[in-house]
Amino acid sequence: MVFLFIALAMCLIIGSALILLRTANMHKAPENVKAQPYQDEDD
Repeated sequence: MVFLFIALAMCLIIGSALILLRTANMHKAPENVKAQPYQDEDD
């Protein structure tokens, strides 16, 4: 039972680390793209 708990914890730790690494390597917007300002709803 303890071995099962340790194996599950290791799978969760490794899985979350892989997800964090994948999201850290996502492509970013090019530098020439600028954020558009929000428009007020009253306009």
